[in-house]
Amino acid sequence: GEPNESDGTFSLSNFWDTLNRAVKAVSQEATKLSLVFSKPPLPSQQDGEKLAESILKSVLTLSTVYYWLPKSQGVSLRRQVRDATVDVLEGVAQLLEVLLSSPLQSLTQEQLTSTGGVWSACDQFDQLPQDNKGAVLEILSTQIAVVKDAIEEIEQALAEAHDPFSDVLDGDQEGEEPRGNQDTYWSERDRQVIGPCQGLMKASVACLRKLTAAIKANGDVTTCRNLAQLDDLADISKEVSPGIDDLALCLYPPLDYTPLQRITHLNCNVTTLTLTPCASQPSTSVLSHRSSHVCGESQLTWVQFLEGAVDHNLQKAKDLLHQDS
Repeated sequence: GEPNESDGTFSLSNFWDTLNRAVKAVSQEATKLSLVFSKPPLPSQQDGEKLAESILKSVLTLSTVYYWLPKSQGVSLRRQVRDATVDVLEGVAQLLEVLLSSPLQSLTQEQLTSTGGVWSACDQFDQLPQDNKGAVLEILSTQIAVVKDAIEEIEQALAEAHDPFSDVLDGDQEGEEPRGNQDTYWSERDRQVIGPCQGLMKASVACLRKLTAAIKANGDVTTCRNLAQLDDLADISKEVSPGIDDLALCLYPPLDYTPLQRITHLNCNVTTLTLTPCASQPSTSVLSHRSSHVCGESQLTWVQFLEGAVDHNLQKAKDLLHQDS
């Protein structure tokens, strides 16, 4: 369904107060339902109908309150509230399925787990960002963590003198001859190619960190234009980690240079798209015709530095990839 867009007098603080009350009501109704069906005797038909009406009312109220949040408050925020709401509704559905299929003897482990699942889903509302700026910062934090993991995995594999896949592909016992499959080893040229690719990956995470700092300092949620810019930055940033994952996978032996050339270009393009809104320079990104409010002249130094790092590593990778091709 579509959100209520009549938000001329929309109050975000009132929305959160109402939403939190609705979440608390669902949690309480789920607990009541679980307790009633934890031991005999069964509730009477009349009491059962009241319980059903009560739990239904609580989930409908929660769903309705979620739809009060207009997209004009920020798409990133609305998506996170939606996901949290869906988790609660799915938790309640799972609890009902367990109650309907469990014998009425005692509180089963499955029932305890399902009830706890509803509580956990409700508790996550306390951790949700309160505005679109916070929602975008959470997205960036997730992206940074994924990219850092990819970088650390490659660094760890490179630091190992032996085959990085030996613990997966091989069960060598002490005293046995080492496996001779060179497809699981990096050549010297492979390692040279990996260097600038690592540089591109590090430039990506540096860009995300700088963008995070800029949004923390300058991110504004008071105008529709600035809210939309924050959402655009979030959408562009979400392209970074898939590109890094693809690049990292191509770096494991045996190195296949053909897809690596394509993925290196894509990774560079994504990193540049993330940088461009801050640089306020022409580009083909979704922000090509307007500058982002989060980055001004004071940020141009690091933007230009990271652009230089991207260009340097991309050219170096190009040169190495085209050797003897």
